[in-house]
Amino acid sequence: MKIIVLCVRWYLRYSLGYRDLTEIMCERNLSIDPSTIWRWVQCYAPKLNERIRRELKPTNGSWRTDETYVRVAGRWTYLYRAVDSTGATIDFLLSETRDLTSARRFFQNALAAPGHPRPRVMNVDGNSFLPDRCRGV
Repeated sequence: MKIIVLCVRWYLRYSLGYRDLTEIMCERNLSIDPSTIWRWVQCYAPKLNERIRRELKPTNGSWRTDETYVRVAGRWTYLYRAVDSTGATIDFLLSETRDLTSARRFFQNALAAPGHPRPRVMNVDGNSFLPDRCRGV
């Protein structure tokens, strides 16, 4: 069981592929097929995520939100994101458009995200789709 958890943890934490993990395990005299590691990740990653969420430091009530234009899989998309004052990610959204619908969906998802307190302060940039009372705060 320790080997399974180790492989899943390394896959999730570092940018290693299944074949990379197979090679690492071969160095330890263990013969594991990459598809086996894939099945372990599919099975145990959600369970590890559930357990570790309880241990993460909670975010605080001061949020900063922003959107930027990034390239994802060769296509340009808008990345909306919210972080607290310590840099912990609260939520993010990838959208093909930068409009009121995308901004509203992002804020609804961020405010409904479990495990995060409602913001007492929310700093936003000058997105023209946000109400005047929100911009430049």
